[in-house]
Amino acid sequence: MASLLLTNLRVACEPGRPTPFYPRQEPIVRLRIGVIAAALVTAAATVITATPAFAAPATAVFQKTSSWSTGYEAKYTITNGTTATITGWTVAVDFPSGTSVSSSWDTTRTGTSGHVTFANVGWNGTLAPGATASFGFIAAGSADPANCTLNGAACSGGTTNPGVPGAPSNFRVTATTDTSFSLAWNASSGTVTGYRVYEGSTVRATVTGTTATVSGLVAGSTHTYTVKGYNAQGESAASNSVTATTTGGTTNPPSGWQAAPYLYQWGDPPNPQTVQSATGIRWFTLAFVLSGGGCTPAWDGSRPLTGGVDQTVINQVRAGGGDVIPSFGGWSGNKLGPNCSTPQALAAAYQTVINAYNLKAIDIDIENTDEFENDTVRNRIVDALKIVKQNNPNLKTIITFGTATTGPGYYAQQLINRAASTGANIDVFTIMPFDFGGGANMYNSTVSASEGLKNMLKTAFGWSDATAYAHMGISGMNGLSDQQELTSVQYWQQIRDYAQTNHLARLAFWSVNRDRPCPGGGVVSNCSGISQNNWQFTQITATFTG
Repeated sequence: MASLLLTNLRVACEPGRPTPFYPRQEPIVRLRIGVIAAALVTAAATVITATPAFAAPATAVFQKTSSWSTGYEAKYTITNGTTATITGWTVAVDFPSGTSVSSSWDTTRTGTSGHVTFANVGWNGTLAPGATASFGFIAAGSADPANCTLNGAACSGGTTNPGVPGAPSNFRVTATTDTSFSLAWNASSGTVTGYRVYEGSTVRATVTGTTATVSGLVAGSTHTYTVKGYNAQGESAASNSVTATTTGGTTNPPSGWQAAPYLYQWGDPPNPQTVQSATGIRWFTLAFVLSGGGCTPAWDGSRPLTGGVDQTVINQVRAGGGDVIPSFGGWSGNKLGPNCSTPQALAAAYQTVINAYNLKAIDIDIENTDEFENDTVRNRIVDALKIVKQNNPNLKTIITFGTATTGPGYYAQQLINRAASTGANIDVFTIMPFDFGGGANMYNSTVSASEGLKNMLKTAFGWSDATAYAHMGISGMNGLSDQQELTSVQYWQQIRDYAQTNHLARLAFWSVNRDRPCPGGGVVSNCSGISQNNWQFTQITATFTG
């Protein structure tokens, strides 16, 4: 597993995969024509000096421009009706549950669902009196946005500004179950539209009253919440925080090999013991073992198996009560699969790494045209894993590959069929549900892809649903993917719940290095590109037990 901007690329290429959607761009000339026309109107108005001036407010008007069964396209037009130049604008709205933004243009957007803000980009922020600007977006779902504000005032241009509400008080937990908390608080002062319950920076519930229930939690898990009131002018300050633990266990058991997110030695790698202490995670999948020349394994193709930084990391992880799963392959680099000429030679290369660290599990990340789409090399890898399993019956063998939103494609089908026909006894077939046209709801797309894998395994092996699930894994990409798909903290919790409910064998993500906040930071090696708490995806993953 890897990132497009890093040493190893992360792109999952499958025949028949949907082409990524890139929204149209609102032509800059459209805005400029509007500005020029407005300037002409303003200039003409100055000639008629006898007409009294009327200072209208600034407004933002919503308009649906197209709609279909699962969503719509819309735009907001901002008009400066005042007599002063506006030097920047921000439109903030609330999207009802079930509706989210999948893409936008001519704006800098923060958020995809719930409370979403749209700010000007560099060229459309300055509006002379009478000038207009617009931005557009694609929504998944049918509900219109609500509670619109423009630079903190009502989008309708109302002159009454009640201000934001006061902070709610006496926030408290009123009931606890294995999977939920009931919460209550004293009302905010001032004008209140509703309340948002936050866990960190993530909204967990939006209500109009002074009680809420947060559900879908894991037994024995600990959570901390605050609540804020909001109205058309914005949000209040946060209430006091409350921390509580669901029933069903005093603590989450330390995670095992089933929960092992990826960690690599580029992209500002964190100390693994720091992450272990903060999250409860114990295992990590270490990327990547490549060819150091011929059929000889080396970390990232250049670092020795023992005595280097990777050995130090493994020692740290084990001292913290965990263990590691070396991952072989990835998207790019000089890999062992094409360099080892026979299944026996490749199995021997795998065995060298197994012996170096006395491993309990290995992961083969099979991608790209040199391995995944090469029939000879793909079969060689499956056959080598059969040999490894025969020689190490207690070792967990994992194979990881790309997918489409409806399930794995042709090359994965061939790999699975080969594993079934040869009796390779591979323990876990893991899909990577990202960079696959996932759209606005990465939870739904991930579940759809996983169910496609389940059906493929049932057909190939004759398994039941339960047995297929027990041989499946999910390896996501936290935050923004290379295609700008957004796997939010909330979506990852839902994915964890799906994996736990169906007792999948493995849950991982790319990567611990990226499990840090940097909203607006894009797709980089050391943070997620979104607003989150440090190690938040890792903490969620640590509660997965298979």
